[in-house]
Amino acid sequence: MARDRREERTGFQESAVYGASYDLQTDFVMVYGIDETMPERIRQWSEKGYIIHLMTGVAWGNYQDYLDGHVDGRIHWDEAQTDRNGDHIIHGVTPDIPYMVPTLSYTKFLAESIRLAVDAGVEAIHLEEPEFWVNGGYSEAFKREWRLYYREPWSPPHSSADAQFRASKLKAHLYTRSLDRLCTELKEYALTRYDRDLRFYVPTHSLINYTQWRIVSPESQLIDLPSVDGYIAQIWTGTSRTPNVYKGIRKERTFETAYLEYGIMQELVRGTGKRMWFLHDPIEDNPTYTWADYKLNYCQIVVASLLHPAVSHYEVSPWPRRVFEGQYPSEDGSGKEGIPSGYATMLLNIMHTLGNMEHELEPSEETMSRVGVLIADSAMFQRLKFDEYSSAPLHKYDGTSTAALESNQDTDLLDFSAFYGLALPLLKQGISVRPVQLDNVRRFADYLSDYRVLLLSYEFMKPEYPDLHFALAGWVRNGGALIYVGDDSDPYHAIRAWWNEGGLSYTSPREHLFAQLDIDGSHSSVSSSGKGAVGYLAVHPDSCANSSEGAAALVDMVEKTVSSVASAPIELQIKHYFHLRRGPYIIAAVLEESVAETPLTIAGPVVDLFDPELPIVPKVSIAPDGQAFLFDVEKGRPAHGGVECIAASSRIEALAQSEAGFEFRVKGPEQIRAVARFYCPKKPVSAMLAWSGKKDIILFEWDAASETVLLKYEHRSDADVVVKVRWES
Repeated sequence: MARDRREERTGFQESAVYGASYDLQTDFVMVYGIDETMPERIRQWSEKGYIIHLMTGVAWGNYQDYLDGHVDGRIHWDEAQTDRNGDHIIHGVTPDIPYMVPTLSYTKFLAESIRLAVDAGVEAIHLEEPEFWVNGGYSEAFKREWRLYYREPWSPPHSSADAQFRASKLKAHLYTRSLDRLCTELKEYALTRYDRDLRFYVPTHSLINYTQWRIVSPESQLIDLPSVDGYIAQIWTGTSRTPNVYKGIRKERTFETAYLEYGIMQELVRGTGKRMWFLHDPIEDNPTYTWADYKLNYCQIVVASLLHPAVSHYEVSPWPRRVFEGQYPSEDGSGKEGIPSGYATMLLNIMHTLGNMEHELEPSEETMSRVGVLIADSAMFQRLKFDEYSSAPLHKYDGTSTAALESNQDTDLLDFSAFYGLALPLLKQGISVRPVQLDNVRRFADYLSDYRVLLLSYEFMKPEYPDLHFALAGWVRNGGALIYVGDDSDPYHAIRAWWNEGGLSYTSPREHLFAQLDIDGSHSSVSSSGKGAVGYLAVHPDSCANSSEGAAALVDMVEKTVSSVASAPIELQIKHYFHLRRGPYIIAAVLEESVAETPLTIAGPVVDLFDPELPIVPKVSIAPDGQAFLFDVEKGRPAHGGVECIAASSRIEALAQSEAGFEFRVKGPEQIRAVARFYCPKKPVSAMLAWSGKKDIILFEWDAASETVLLKYEHRSDADVVVKVRWES
């Protein structure tokens, strides 16, 4: 369990000063926000041993001095994102914090502000959520940027599909430009002024969520910026509980949505060498749910993320103060209550376990499935219905995020059924379908080589370059199975684009793709192409989500296509669960709405990491819509046969074994009940907690069959708190 903080495997963000009650003892902390208190907050967290990063909003913040002209003498409210009615698009409910158009002037202001954090000595900076709302694009600043970028008069985004697509494309460009300037300038400043290598990361929602919530962000464009070192995948209950439709039923599917969201973020950096942290949140921005609801969804989120083993770094919590000091509705509706003791202990068990997830994988259906659904950044660019345009802003953080989204917008469009119609029918059959970043096909010559089956539709996105089709055609001819779903009905097919300009006259990009594959596109069919095959389902992908028949038609087309591949056969393993081993850890989820309703049984002995008591259990039975995170006791047993930590709700340091027993130092949030289970070759006779010259006898439970001991104690904020275990001589 002991590890070097320099590995930065786990961290959290916090805007408050150091607090013993939410001292999670991760590797790093992201001190949030730049103001006069920032140096003191940095000092306090640094003194506790944390590596210090800084996080600040790049699209919004307490930037009133800039807006009101106190910085340079010019009023900058014309740079606030503005909707069709002339109303500013506001972050949360505070009217003087708008989302910003990232002009060069605003970028310069941000650079000067962030320079203070560089001077304070932070090692990395996180520029959070570069977001431009789809229903924006009406401010004077944006109109100026349009004229400079397109060299033509501004067109209202609501006026046509072409204007909307071009407006959104410009929005992504503006934030890419801003981030490039910020990161490059400040990296140079840190190097020339302090001879320090400064790192920059971008915490961002997934491409799936931004498309669903109708927000534009650079996403994959940031891969091309050498000054950006990586991302945080901001995925949590609040994004993943957004309802979607499967077999005509619209509801929350937190696990499945999170699985797809984490999947596209893993794909975003695959092959780039850039860092990715996966975020979890023990609660969410909406404060109206109960602790039981938060726990249920948290477990789903964690398991969904762990099923993507290419990522093994985590932001274990945003705002831990609101988790460990917050009050939320009680189960009986009688009022609000603080975090239940068991949930607090479980959270710490998981958070510390997440620092140990880098292991070699055993081959499994989950690691070898190689089925992908293609999605591109351009999915964010076409998110309006022009006959039913709504200019009402969406509010992510007003405490009713999903409700606000649904009340203000067309739920048919919010559901993003064109994408989920391709993904859920396969995912619900236990196929490890991964979203695949279409834009990356141009960046890496062998990007598609990890996949044997790909699903594609241009009814909800567009290919930005024709050479994407050359790569796809080559992939098919080398033995891939491509299933295209679409009826060419999307109005965005008619935008000004490469497939209908420069001597080309295709009515949709699909026609150009099929021309490269030399196949007929007049009706649904399966065609051979080289060693591979192409299945064409000539329906809108929405139909694959809106009924059982539609989902079945998609699955049938996939099966027909893979069976027609002339090269090595492709087999789809149909099941009702996911099951993955990462070293001694077992991650499993059983699906509802799937091909079976039976539980999945996993043989032990295992430690149930979702149980705050860390019990040794002989087997685990997982019911449909259930998840498990387990430690295999025999698989993880140390070869040396000595003492080793299995799991703990503390940071474990300085573990030492002697003839008389063993001892270790523990750190964690003050007054939180803690547990730790260790391999222990001899039966203990006593256990003690020692700190500041004081001692307490602590409870322990010896499990002779597994040769493990469970220790129970309470965290203290003293610098050196040691657990001492003595065993039979």
